Amino acid sequence: MKKFIKYLLLAVIILFLIYSILIRQPAFQDKLLEIAIEKIAIPAPYLPEEDALTAVVCGSRSPINDPNRAEACILVQAGDKIFIFDTGNGSAQNLNDWNTPWNRVKGIFYTHLHSDHISDIGQFHMGTWVAGQRDSKLKVYGPEGVQMLTDGIELAYTKDYIFRNEHHGDELAPLDVVGFDTHTIDLENPILVNDGNLKITAYSVSHDPVDPALGYRIDYKGRSISISGDTIYDQNLVNNSKNVDVLFHESMSLELLDIINKQAKRIGNVVAEIVTVDILDYHTPILDVVKAANEANVKHLVFYHHLPAPRNQLMEDIMYRGVDEVMAEWTASHDGTMVILPINSDEINISSVN
Repeated sequence: MKKFIKYLLLAVIILFLIYSILIRQPAFQDKLLEIAIEKIAIPAPYLPEEDALTAVVCGSRSPINDPNRAEACILVQAGDKIFIFDTGNGSAQNLNDWNTPWNRVKGIFYTHLHSDHISDIGQFHMGTWVAGQRDSKLKVYGPEGVQMLTDGIELAYTKDYIFRNEHHGDELAPLDVVGFDTHTIDLENPILVNDGNLKITAYSVSHDPVDPALGYRIDYKGRSISISGDTIYDQNLVNNSKNVDVLFHESMSLELLDIINKQAKRIGNVVAEIVTVDILDYHTPILDVVKAANEANVKHLVFYHHLPAPRNQLMEDIMYRGVDEVMAEWTASHDGTMVILPINSDEINISSVN
């Protein structure tokens, strides 16, 4: 046994010496880089290849900062089609980091036009245009005012579009598909997509003075998801989320916000002091979220758009006190939380991209 350990140690030392010599050789360095680039160029897929309704939280925080989270964003994949619900700051970078197939993104849906839900729209346009090589303008759906948003982005990016086309040509940056195909949602006609297998329906929620503010229900081959957007407890959300497999709902901790408010007063942070009071009247306290989920007979509840996003286990324990007593199936999401709902099944599989 001692001889074996001795020879093993000797072999490790020899291998280390060989590697130390080789790693300084240009040819060996080039080969290692080729291998690394190949892995980047052909990334391993993170989205399921099976036929399923899948949702990935690409941004889980509210405007209250957290360096480890992006602002509100949920990716939904139905079969092989991808749709994005809100594009908060940092969410596009998450999807780039995860090697999202931009060519399969078929549209963006906005719950409302607060900055923390729209700010990455330019990056999503770029990802689907050049990297994704889409064959038409990017479809965007949203409440009244969404046309102003897309018109403004197109105006702001006019020179960028021209420069990229002049540099890369029509093959990589074609101007005939640059920009947006924008649809202002009329709640008198709330069904936005309906191809026989997939149905996406908009519904109103209460986020006064933001009006209209929307939630969305996605139904695909017998599986279903509802996304709240920003809202207080709302009976319309309950009605439109009846019996869904998963409800993604914003979450607000009164306890954590009260602690932040007290500290803001103590140190003289007037902005934080005012904001932590103002936001209380148009978001949903945690236990009211659970109440809505139970009334809707939701199978699994996923909290996102955390107010504030818990940065450690202690904060999370405080934020979700009492939830286990009234609901068994729930998840506090982070960036990368993934829910897979296989068709012809009742399974709800929760995992993480990261």
